[in-house]
Amino acid sequence: MRYSAFSILKQAFSGNRDWTPVWREPQPKPHYDVIIVGGGGHGLSTAYYLAKEFGITNVAVLEKGYLGSGNVGRNTTIIRSNYLLPGNEPFYEFSMKLWEGLEQDFNYNAMVSQRGIINLFHSDGQKDEYTRRGNAMRMHGVDAELLDRDEVRAMMPYLNFDHARFPILGGLLQRRGGTARHDAVAWGYARGADSRGVDLIQHCEVTGIRRENGVVTGVETTRGFIGCNKLALAAAGNTTTVGRMADLELPIETHVLQAFVSEGLKPVIDNVITYGAGHFYISQSDKGGLVFGADIDYYSSYAQRGNLATVEHTIEEGVSLIPGLSRARVLRAWGGVMDMSMDGSPIIDRTPIDNLYLNCGWCYGGFKATPASGFCFAHLIAKNESHDVSRFMRLDRFERGFPIDEGGKGPQPNLH
Repeated sequence: MRYSAFSILKQAFSGNRDWTPVWREPQPKPHYDVIIVGGGGHGLSTAYYLAKEFGITNVAVLEKGYLGSGNVGRNTTIIRSNYLLPGNEPFYEFSMKLWEGLEQDFNYNAMVSQRGIINLFHSDGQKDEYTRRGNAMRMHGVDAELLDRDEVRAMMPYLNFDHARFPILGGLLQRRGGTARHDAVAWGYARGADSRGVDLIQHCEVTGIRRENGVVTGVETTRGFIGCNKLALAAAGNTTTVGRMADLELPIETHVLQAFVSEGLKPVIDNVITYGAGHFYISQSDKGGLVFGADIDYYSSYAQRGNLATVEHTIEEGVSLIPGLSRARVLRAWGGVMDMSMDGSPIIDRTPIDNLYLNCGWCYGGFKATPASGFCFAHLIAKNESHDVSRFMRLDRFERGFPIDEGGKGPQPNLH
């Protein structure tokens, strides 16, 4: 069924009794051409593009919980392409262009809102840094504007411009950045993949990877053995545990990242804002809640919950940037498990096992990369070669000495 104004009107006259399920609940088949482990945004978008762009439809997506129960439903919904390095900027701009046509492409309202994202700076050194980033963006054909203090104040008068330690001196603005409804993105990709014949199998945990003569032949699951020609891992923070089933030791660590939402307020924050004096970011949802987050919890964990020290740190940063936040109540907090790579950039590549493919290491960048990640991973699986915009994201780049260290923080995953 195609969604449209006409279909809504038609269903209204029938008492809304004829809507069909958004996707099927199939039983696993004995064998698939491709099995994707992970029913989050990256796994679902990979399945969608495999079917739509490459005609590979004998595909199963295996999710140990329900679709969208992982990081794709546990983030702060930001989309952007304001990166510096040539290993990242073309990739995220490709993702941004996919975002701009996504809802029309898969016929689902993902609530993409290009409200603009601004990175604030607080010193001359940060201004130089953002000037360099903005120039790098424009060299790749990406929009970027460097705003001075008065221009930022005109857009966001509620910020703390006269902070004694971190006065706001300006910001780097990307007007095409913004937000999207995270769970709707997962549902839209799931519906699009299912309508093209992909099997979405929920509550099916992978417990082992079976190999013969060095080649993957399938996976052991809580619903029995399922065979495949190719196996693709898109398990985010659980990549290390799934990878060990195939004797892979990967250059990533798993950490918790918390997010928060306030009570509903009247519209006040029109843009996405990031704090240059600390890793804090905030926007306002369509329901009025202020959605915000900060740093990861710095210890490794697979639990989808965080600790109170990080809650306190996040709130302190928020109130320092926007003093009026002190009057708002926080309603909910949640955590996602992040696969933090050694250089803060992702890995989309083949593994030493010929028919095993890897998509991991997304750190803070996973949600905004969802369309490009799925497209490039599908390209890799279908053609056994990297897409042009993901060619730098090789697994062996650490061994070769070609990291993509966007933040310049060195080989320490929890700092990225």
